[in-house]
Amino acid sequence: MKQAYVNGKIFTSDREALYAEAMVVADGVIEWIGMNKDMPAACGKAVDLGGKTVIPGFVDAHMHPVMLADFSQQIACLPPKINSIAQLIDEIARAGKDKQGGDWIQGWGYDEGKFAEHRSPNRYDLDKGSRDLPVFLVRSCEHIRCVNSKALEIAGITRDTPDPQGGEIERDEHGEPTGVLKENARDLVLPFMPKETEADSIRALKDLGDLLTSQGIVAVTDMGNLHEGGNYGLYKGAEEQGFKQRVALYYMWDYFMDDPDFILTPELMDMNQRIHIAGLKLIGDGSVSGRTAWMYEPYLGGEDCGIAVYSDESLEKAIDYAKKYKCQISVHAMGGRAIDRVVDRVCKEDDWMDGRVPFVRVEHLTEPTESAIEKAAAKGIAFATQPIFAFCEIETYLKNLGPERIKREYPIRNMLDAGVKLCLSTDAPATSWAVPSDPFPNIKSAVTRIAYDGTDIGQEQKIDIERAIMLYTAEAAEVSGFQGLGRLKPGYLADFAVLSNDIFSVDPDDIDKIKVEQTYIEGERVYG
Repeated sequence: MKQAYVNGKIFTSDREALYAEAMVVADGVIEWIGMNKDMPAACGKAVDLGGKTVIPGFVDAHMHPVMLADFSQQIACLPPKINSIAQLIDEIARAGKDKQGGDWIQGWGYDEGKFAEHRSPNRYDLDKGSRDLPVFLVRSCEHIRCVNSKALEIAGITRDTPDPQGGEIERDEHGEPTGVLKENARDLVLPFMPKETEADSIRALKDLGDLLTSQGIVAVTDMGNLHEGGNYGLYKGAEEQGFKQRVALYYMWDYFMDDPDFILTPELMDMNQRIHIAGLKLIGDGSVSGRTAWMYEPYLGGEDCGIAVYSDESLEKAIDYAKKYKCQISVHAMGGRAIDRVVDRVCKEDDWMDGRVPFVRVEHLTEPTESAIEKAAAKGIAFATQPIFAFCEIETYLKNLGPERIKREYPIRNMLDAGVKLCLSTDAPATSWAVPSDPFPNIKSAVTRIAYDGTDIGQEQKIDIERAIMLYTAEAAEVSGFQGLGRLKPGYLADFAVLSNDIFSVDPDDIDKIKVEQTYIEGERVYG
């Protein structure tokens, strides 16, 4: 079946022809695209776009959909609902009234920089909300957990519990755990928590898919399961219930490194499938907000430079596995030392993916060195970065780095000018924003380099709106291995979004006010 779309302002993300006015779609694939006057005859029924701006559907190349779906059932520890630890305590107490013995009170997204008290909550704060039920909160960066005394008791964490390798049990001046668990220490409580059923997770994923279509998001990457086993089955189940996004999954290497039965078959990694496994994920360091990103320069007001997380043995085994099974390696690395560590090592390898997709991708890139940027560009290593971090976590960025240093962070323009294969993404829900998967605040940050509170976060590194959308569509699809996606051109899938306003002419300060009016996947309207 053919369908024509006419009278639009269509941005294609195709460098050969960035703008068009009309396109013809046949069986979910773009057959022709160009100007109204050049449209071929016999194009089927025409849909008048009424001058609206159309862009390719967004591809979020780094997020955690299963976690985001799960978090929708928990306390959102974020403004505008919660602006202080005192309000957090009240919300924990309220949530506890609906719980029974054996239940846990869970919350996500807290950021001490946004609390009126300007500090992290601790076990003693959470105890005021609930002494009898365990409380488990996830910081916005995902690299830190905060639990109450009951949760510490259940997990058997005491002053005598040693720090795990690559992690820290924060302690007070008396040596007692504060309830704040950093990096690998965050996993100490997980085995004791109630497990959601597979049916619960599938249902939550399906509901999340509806939110994503309303945001124009047509494909996502699942950047690592935070539990044993993988998420592939959950997405297949959600697909059966109506989840429409394409998905690329990365499996957290720590859970599979020593499993001889872990084999990624060609069928599972077929990039032409709607849901495919893309590769392995390693954690190289932590976050800027948590002062655990592994930097060369100490954080403001101290001598700490962050934490190195994965072991050399882990990376070596991952490289051997990826070369054998022809899959990508993805490494979380924010600080310069963490970035150099992975880039310097993988630069010694030849491209084991034969150019089909970047053989290695590095995530976040808060403070890359010039050396890392040059080597990545020369070797074809992809970078996936998130402008939203400094935009919405500005309070802790200022506290931990200072106003001048933050202007050098996330040097998007420098990376592009050097020729790095780069894409934008959100890392949702791992950031302090009420609707963390929303693409438009993220784009606004890249284009303006002004934080939500008006702080200058580096004018020299801002990019134009066309480039930002290309990084969020065409480039994101290529980095993640989505075939025939991210561009509006013949032979590509008809996945696109119709916007409420012309994103190319609005004041950049108003980009985050733009909404998606309609979303199409394979030529079918799935939203609006």
